[in-house]
Amino acid sequence: MTAARGTKRRALWLVALALGTVACVRGCPSSRPPIHIVPNMDFQPKYDSQEASAFFYDGATMRTPVPGTVPRSDLPLHARVSPEYNTGKDESGNLVATIPIGVDETLVARGKERFGIYCAACHDSRGTGKGILFERGGVPTTSIHDPKVLSATDGHIFDVITNGIGLMQGYGYPIPVHDRWAIVSYVRELQARQAR
Repeated sequence: MTAARGTKRRALWLVALALGTVACVRGCPSSRPPIHIVPNMDFQPKYDSQEASAFFYDGATMRTPVPGTVPRSDLPLHARVSPEYNTGKDESGNLVATIPIGVDETLVARGKERFGIYCAACHDSRGTGKGILFERGGVPTTSIHDPKVLSATDGHIFDVITNGIGLMQGYGYPIPVHDRWAIVSYVRELQARQAR
C-alpha cells in the first residue's frame, strides 16, 4: 500500500509542478529575452519611417518618387491633372463654383444610387434631413433644401462629403472622387425638383 501511495504522491507532485511551471510561464515577467523559434520575422534588416540612414547621401530613408511615376489610385488619368476634380478647390485653394466634369444622366443616376447608399440614412431619400437617424435617434440632420445648402457651391458640397462637417463624418475614404461628384450632381437634381 505504501508503494502505491508513494507513486500516487509523486504523480500529484509532478502534476502540481507542471501546472505551476505553465502558470508561471503564462504572464510572468522575465528579465531574459523571449525565445524566438523563427527569428527572421522578428528581426528584419529594415528602416522605419522618418529614420536616418547612413546609406543614402541625403541621410533620409524615405525616398522621393522617381520623376514620371504614376501613383496607384482609383482616379482616372485626367483626374490626376486637375486639382479641381480631386479636391473641389482651384489652384489657389478656393472652392469651385460648379462641378468640374460634364453632368449627364449617367452621372446623376450614379449619384442617386450612391446617395441612397451613403446619404439617405441621415438625409432621407428626398434630402429633407428626416432620415432614420433623425427619427430614431433625434440627431439633427441638415436638409439639402436649406437655403444655406442651396447657396453653397458645388465645391463646398464635395468638400463636406469628403471631409465631413459638424456631426457628419467624412466619406472621402469609402466614396471614390467620381462618385462624390455624382452625389453632388444628384443633390443639385433633388434641389431643382423641390424648387419646381
